Amino acid sequence: MEEDSLCRSSIGGEEMKGMEKSELRHLFVTVFLSSLSMFLVVPAITDVTIAAVCPGRESCSLAIYLSGFQQAIIGMGTVVMNPVIGNLSDLYGRKALLTFPLTVSIIPLAILAYSRETNFFYAFYVLRTLTAMTCEGSVNCLALAYVADNISERERVSAFGLLSGFFSASFVCGTLAARFLPTSLTFQVAALVSMLAAVYMRIFLEEIRPSDHGDSTLSQPILKGLEPVLERITDDDYSPKTKIEFKKIPSVGDLISLLRSSKTLSQAGIIIFFQSLAEGGMQASVLYFLKARFQFDKNQFADIMLIMGISGAITQASYT
Repeated sequence: MEEDSLCRSSIGGEEMKGMEKSELRHLFVTVFLSSLSMFLVVPAITDVTIAAVCPGRESCSLAIYLSGFQQAIIGMGTVVMNPVIGNLSDLYGRKALLTFPLTVSIIPLAILAYSRETNFFYAFYVLRTLTAMTCEGSVNCLALAYVADNISERERVSAFGLLSGFFSASFVCGTLAARFLPTSLTFQVAALVSMLAAVYMRIFLEEIRPSDHGDSTLSQPILKGLEPVLERITDDDYSPKTKIEFKKIPSVGDLISLLRSSKTLSQAGIIIFFQSLAEGGMQASVLYFLKARFQFDKNQFADIMLIMGISGAITQASYT
């Protein structure tokens, strides 16, 4: 009886291992296409913004203020919404929640694909701000959660590194495509790729809930208890872990409690904060400075970003 049980367990493990590899391929393609559509427009958006807000001028302080305000609003929105989306994905599945950001991110791109005139730009600006509050970073968060659901803890680091490699590759490919595409086609191609990402994900990615894997240490939503509760989780194979649970929508205090529950988590949060601060500063001001001071256009922006992207991809590959 024990031998039969062990055989069934071994066969099930081999099937799960094969399923993991197949499903992660679809996830990697989805992340690549989604990120590609996002990076396609980055080199061109500075020229488009200035042309719409301050026609005929090389510098425009209003464009910088609008970009900075947008970055601040998006940042505050993601702080609140990403934990909510993560919790909902625990309940309803990663694929169901991935559908939302992949779908709504098409709308702003479609607006500029249709027209880049001032009125359409402001419509893009408003919708981009609203959609990014709920979608900015959520695709990557859900992708990481999907990987964690399907990969054993010992192999997650390499899987996360591979996912980051696809993200870096999309940065390089998107920037390279933007370098050679005319601005008139950039947003049309980006909208098409964004739609392709959503369709591909819905067709090929298999829905797997954390509860499908009984041995997963990530199977409990973080918003479950009425009050924050710290629980020590022990496993025969792994070191003890701390789990914090909430029942309602997370408040600022809940998020602080979550960060304080783990020193590693709080340190990672600090690193990400300063990294995002630097990236946000570049998007909000540096590109506009280069355009005003040196008359850079999207081609020069793309050249700079290519250097950054290729360097990041090489570094990522060396650590994967």
